[in-house]
Amino acid sequence: MNNQDILFLDIETVPERASYDLLPERTKALWNKKAKFLIKSEGDSYQSTYERAGIYAEFGKVVSIAFGSFSRSEGLSTIRVQDLSGHDEFQLLTSFSEYLESRPQKSLRLCAHNGKEFDFPYLARRMIINNIPIPQCLRLSGKKPWEIHHIDTMEMWKFGDYKNFTSLDLLANVLDIPTSKSDIDGSEVCRVYYKENDLPRIAKYCKRDVAVLVQVYLKLSGQPALSPKNIVFVQ
Repeated sequence: MNNQDILFLDIETVPERASYDLLPERTKALWNKKAKFLIKSEGDSYQSTYERAGIYAEFGKVVSIAFGSFSRSEGLSTIRVQDLSGHDEFQLLTSFSEYLESRPQKSLRLCAHNGKEFDFPYLARRMIINNIPIPQCLRLSGKKPWEIHHIDTMEMWKFGDYKNFTSLDLLANVLDIPTSKSDIDGSEVCRVYYKENDLPRIAKYCKRDVAVLVQVYLKLSGQPALSPKNIVFVQ
């Protein structure tokens, strides 16, 4: 596999509405059914659990997509990480879909941590909801397992152990890779987006996650790590 064919990516998502009270009545009733499985203590409620709605494509939306690939001109020594972020999810997903379609489809490989369970299906589902044609690399219906060329670093770490979940941050820790959680972590994205209205902060965090993802992938595949100076964050 040529590393230059891999597109490393991470997404950040939030609840589709700023609060539970702003949900349409039909959606509110459906969230209540979902939230029954999230209520663990007396202090939990349909309203309080709604801040976790962003992890479900039916109740959330994408606000940032960070992605990086090795530079064709500079070889495998440098990776460039950029992002698409915005409040208009339709425009955001349309732009990312067009970018994916611009890449050579036969050789393109998407890589994410827990991507097969979260990032890849979330993107495809939100594209359907927004009436955006799904790019070829995310069209999995009817494909055989060996025809799907996605790379999942969590799957690489599992070594066939299907009952184990390991976060990217934990995996980075045990592999001695600096954390991306120096400012915020995933649990704070909803607050930063709706309470602080600081999308650029979320975009920076998303790009740092991609940088960590690249280093984890290289470590798991037996390749040398990149020097921090060779990870370029494109503004």
